[in-house]
Amino acid sequence: MRSHKLATWCFGLVISLVLFASTNAKELPPQVIVWPASGQPVLRFSFGKFKEIGPSGKQHDYTVDVSAENLWNKQILKAEFTLYAFDKAKVRIGDSWIAINDLAPGRVVKFQTTVGTSGAIASMELIPRSLPTELQAFLPPKTISITVNSVPQGAELKIDGTAVGTTPKIVQVSPGKHALTFSKEGFNSGTFPLEITPDDVSGGSVSFELGTSAHDTLELRDGSVFSGDVQSMSATEVLIRIGGTVQHFSRNQVKRIVLIQREQPLE
Repeated sequence: MRSHKLATWCFGLVISLVLFASTNAKELPPQVIVWPASGQPVLRFSFGKFKEIGPSGKQHDYTVDVSAENLWNKQILKAEFTLYAFDKAKVRIGDSWIAINDLAPGRVVKFQTTVGTSGAIASMELIPRSLPTELQAFLPPKTISITVNSVPQGAELKIDGTAVGTTPKIVQVSPGKHALTFSKEGFNSGTFPLEITPDDVSGGSVSFELGTSAHDTLELRDGSVFSGDVQSMSATEVLIRIGGTVQHFSRNQVKRIVLIQREQPLE
């Protein structure tokens, strides 16, 4: 009889499995997931009761008996799934990795997996990570991670019109053409075209230099930087309008002033 190699690790379906009301994962009833959720069924996963091995601080480790049945009409040479665990608020609190090898049609393989979490499990989600060629259409869309930065930093970043945070920022991007938009108060905004190919890998970076400042810049000796319109300078004082309010600074507070060129007013 051919042995079945199984592995558990961390990672974890397009199908969501809710483990019904219980505050203690050891008391959760057995659950069954048929994958995929629609169309021809391929695999049936049956999860037994979760048994806590023992908490270690905020970390909880559980074991669960699992059986996987091949409902497909072909042998599954290799399939890998990531099992995610969530709490009642749908916050991910742990994960595990399940791998199935050489499972013939109609055969059932039984194994035990361990899930490490930071709390009691209320629901699970199983995501396919590696599938036979005929089933790869069920895999999640590929994304790669890149670091997006700007000069100066702290610019608001949008990808294809959706705000994702401020630079520097690590983002997940799918293959295709994208538009990165940068904006920062006091600077001209800009857009950077980005194209990701299916062969690209994670780890790259993009740096975008914002346009010339739209306002004067006042840098103080304590490291503070202000953007506004300098109204006047004297041997003892600098006046700068910031957000509609004129602020006064002692000349001894000021380290550097950068003035932009303004258009002459029309007469």
